[in-house]
Amino acid sequence: MPAHMKELSVRTSQREEMIDITHLVRDFAKEAGITDGICHVFVPHTTCGILINENADPDVTRDILDALRVLAPATANYRHVEGNSPAHIKSSLVGCSKTLMLANGRLCLGTWQGIFLCEFDGPRHRKVWLQVVG
Repeated sequence: MPAHMKELSVRTSQREEMIDITHLVRDFAKEAGITDGICHVFVPHTTCGILINENADPDVTRDILDALRVLAPATANYRHVEGNSPAHIKSSLVGCSKTLMLANGRLCLGTWQGIFLCEFDGPRHRKVWLQVVG
């Protein structure tokens, strides 16, 4: 089974943000030239994540970040000495990878769905690893 891999470099600019990377993943899937298969998106970091959700209304991403702040507030009785426990918790809730189907050479996403890199401990330089398998 041929596999195609790529590492993306994404620079975040805020402490917490959601960056739409749909176009980058879509371009890579097209470049891979595989008609039917899967595309796996993974971040090798413990304080960011990958999320699929609505990318039409920016209020959705703001609401998601607000809700995550409630679940993992900036100040609490955290033990982790680096001071970024909320980022680790948010990353654990969101997850570090997503697998998408490829059909007819295209990513299978719903009309309003987009793929987001979720930064919880920025600004930073982040890697996103992509793999397409057919």
